[in-house]
Amino acid sequence: LGGRAMEVVYDDDGLDAYFKKAAVVSPEHPILIDKFLENATEVDVDALSDGEDTYVAGIMEHIEEAGIHSGDSACVLPPHTLSAEVVAEIERQTKALAVELGVVGLMNIQFALKDGVVYILEVNPRASRTSPFVSKSTGVPLAKLATKVMMGMKLSELDPWSQRKGGYISVKESVFPFNRFPGVDVLLGPEMRSTGEVMGVDMNFGLAFMKSQLAAGQRLPLSGTVFISVNDRDKQAILPAAKMFEELGFRIVATGGTCAYLNDSGVKAEKVLKVYEGRPNAADMVINGEIQLMVNTVSGKKTVQDSSQLRQTTLLYGVPYTTTVAGAKAMAQAIKELTGTGLGVKSLQEHYA
Repeated sequence: LGGRAMEVVYDDDGLDAYFKKAAVVSPEHPILIDKFLENATEVDVDALSDGEDTYVAGIMEHIEEAGIHSGDSACVLPPHTLSAEVVAEIERQTKALAVELGVVGLMNIQFALKDGVVYILEVNPRASRTSPFVSKSTGVPLAKLATKVMMGMKLSELDPWSQRKGGYISVKESVFPFNRFPGVDVLLGPEMRSTGEVMGVDMNFGLAFMKSQLAAGQRLPLSGTVFISVNDRDKQAILPAAKMFEELGFRIVATGGTCAYLNDSGVKAEKVLKVYEGRPNAADMVINGEIQLMVNTVSGKKTVQDSSQLRQTTLLYGVPYTTTVAGAKAMAQAIKELTGTGLGVKSLQEHYA
């Protein structure tokens, strides 16, 4: 939904709440309603074209699912779960779009992948915020080459393909200003809220993600207690991450519905009260230093309000958190890889070599 504010709406009550809260409907303030792709993987592509040839500079797989603003999503280059066939199809569509649109210079495309189908979300014939990340990740100076292309040079002369470096994984993570604005909720959504970004580079995805979290100010724990509270749609999806946390030796505490689901699925979890259910509750555990990592997903206005105080307490006490299932999976994998090998440091030049 787009208007004065963007929001994902799941039911009639959510639609009514949106119009009451955010929308002024008039010819000057139209409301745009889009179909939402749930549980889809978003992919960002940066490319450089001279009107004839197209160099696909970077295919970035978002860690957060489609629906989170691309500027707020962590992303991985090269993509770490997409099949070779899907990557080839994305490259084919990118080159076809560049020729059809007559792009001379940089372009950015956002795709979504759901059930094996590739959807085009938007195409922008310009540089995007991911261009510096792709340039650093691949060793190809996109802005410099794009300037030369726009001045009349051909890609065949510049040959960016031969300049490309690889053999490692880069993760871009967004940095948020939530701790500077007391009372602001940390939930991610279709409106961009980040104010910066960092990157982590390593030979393995988990370690690259761990480095990006450290750079963004989130120090993931190697032991302790993980709090999990997810909405009904995410219960099955959170199971792999919960199992990984359990295998890593973490104690798991969860709110009623999530706790019952985890226990029924073979993951040992202890019940903890939601903030409005009484004391001691999950927020009290955060204040007492009894929770080292928080996983909290919501849906609908009521669940957002119910858990808002918990997320604010988490932020105040510096506990690392994620509000998406994909983020929880990435964190679990990062902790698993870190406990296995530890973190090493290399310069970009060493990775390029």
